[in-house]
Amino acid sequence: MPDTPDLSIILTGVSPKDRHTGVSPEHRHAGHPPPAVDITDVRVRPGGRLVLDGCGLTLPAGRITALLGASGSGKTTLMRLIAGLDVAGFEAGHVTASDGRPLDGRIAWMAQQDLLMPWARVIDNVTLGDRLRGRPVDAPRAHVMLDAVGLAGIARLRPAALSGGMRQRVALARTLMEDRPVVLMDEPFGALDAVTRHGLQDLACRLLRGRTVLLVTHDPLEALRMGDEILVLSGRPAIARRVTPPPGPVPRPVDTPDLGARLAALMAVLEARP
Repeated sequence: MPDTPDLSIILTGVSPKDRHTGVSPEHRHAGHPPPAVDITDVRVRPGGRLVLDGCGLTLPAGRITALLGASGSGKTTLMRLIAGLDVAGFEAGHVTASDGRPLDGRIAWMAQQDLLMPWARVIDNVTLGDRLRGRPVDAPRAHVMLDAVGLAGIARLRPAALSGGMRQRVALARTLMEDRPVVLMDEPFGALDAVTRHGLQDLACRLLRGRTVLLVTHDPLEALRMGDEILVLSGRPAIARRVTPPPGPVPRPVDTPDLGARLAALMAVLEARP
């Protein structure tokens, strides 16, 4: 696997080639629908402990796949493999896009921590990718993204002036600014209070509609609300098991019929001993 890139590449997908050519993702990927992503025959053995062996899963094109599992089951490992990041103990496995094109440069990442640059204004955090590519900053589009996440009028503030929920909205605006067809979300709302988390789940489902999204989460209710597909990593070594999601489009309201029963069933799967 390649060496782990710096933080700016994780946040924006800006490769060294992008910085040299100034090619923006929307120009490079215009006219190409989001691909499905297949992960096959993954074997990972960090420190001699076999975590994944022959594991595979598919992220359907243009849909949100929620991935759950106990800590240490390999959720973030699979996400890092998709992103092309270094994985300790990686021995085998393949990540391919359904359109046959490389995924490099087509992925945006949204982490649990907002990872905002504390010295930079909100507008500068949202337009980080433009500056890293050496392109003129597209400030009007950045303002559109901030408006989309409900933060119109705060562009000149710095992160220290924002609440946790507002900071995650800025992180979501930065993700949208990149306009990538594949989005990886690593517990992006886990540190927020329940009401703020609920609102951002709704917002993310609406704004990321049509992209191929992998949502890693520890929250089964979040998976049931946001997941077009739901997968659970279980066993030792872990394999991915599909759980039938509730009916209806995402985001599903909390009063969806049988949601309580489905939550109990999903908890039973998560709590089952290997």
